[in-house]
Amino acid sequence: MHFIFRFALVLSPILLLSPARAVSPEDRYIAARDAAIAKFAKLSNDNKINEAVDKAEVAARDELKGQLTAILSQPARPGFAPAQLNLDTLYKGDMGFGMLDGLRFDADTGRDGAKIGEKRADGSFVEPKAHIIVTTEPLFTRWLHEHKTWWDKGSKNVPQQVDAALKFEGLYTQAISTDAAVVNFDDLPIAKPASAALAYGFLAGRTQDSFPDKADEVFVAALAGGKMYVAYGEIEPAVQVPGCTAIRTDYNKKADAAAERLERKQITRQAYDKLGDLRQQGEDAFKRCFTERAPQQPAFAAATRQAQALLEAAIGK
Repeated sequence: MHFIFRFALVLSPILLLSPARAVSPEDRYIAARDAAIAKFAKLSNDNKINEAVDKAEVAARDELKGQLTAILSQPARPGFAPAQLNLDTLYKGDMGFGMLDGLRFDADTGRDGAKIGEKRADGSFVEPKAHIIVTTEPLFTRWLHEHKTWWDKGSKNVPQQVDAALKFEGLYTQAISTDAAVVNFDDLPIAKPASAALAYGFLAGRTQDSFPDKADEVFVAALAGGKMYVAYGEIEPAVQVPGCTAIRTDYNKKADAAAERLERKQITRQAYDKLGDLRQQGEDAFKRCFTERAPQQPAFAAATRQAQALLEAAIGK
């Protein structure tokens, strides 16, 4: 007992003199964000959501935006509107919950200089042609940790290493505002800016079902100066390889024909099963074909230039 007491006396001055870990601005932001999420989750569970609560939720996001504005100290970007919070909602049940914590700059025009919100001939509305999200490296790595098991068991979740995470298409589906999955068609040979420790870019499309036939977006991401940048935008022209699309179309026709023969009992279930998933085979063949042939398309070089320009708009040269 005497030894323990003397040992405690020796340790106590050390403990008293050891400074507590400083609370960082990012810590304060996360604490405020999590408190707001918990508050609105309780109100939602208690069926107390009303117009006043919705206004309070908007006010809470405005407060978080103010904190991030001070943390990130970002300059205005020519051709982009003033920054806004990248979080669409603090309500856990809403689509878009859990997006990347950061500030987002939206282009002030649509593709070909069209006015935002204008109605196109096809009935769609013009949206910003590009977006830039900025956050800090600590907030990004913390977000990765929070999304380690974001999707249900059996679905691949985002890697925890930054360089591997940037190459995982699911990261972009979770990080941005989208009602469709982001699909990585192929890597782009972008040049890493001198200020960046990491940089990655890829051709993309979005889907709610099957793999799309063409890539009409680019995504770029970079770590530079302690900040993480994620930018994405529409490209013109889209990158497509008709020959690859034809391969998948042929597989789909075979799948339809096989299903019809099974229904008419022209082949047995065993013979049908032996064919395998023809649609998946066609999709896999399409991906292999696209990866091999797309870099030879003039549109691929144009997409690379557009991705490089977007990366430079995000972080500078």
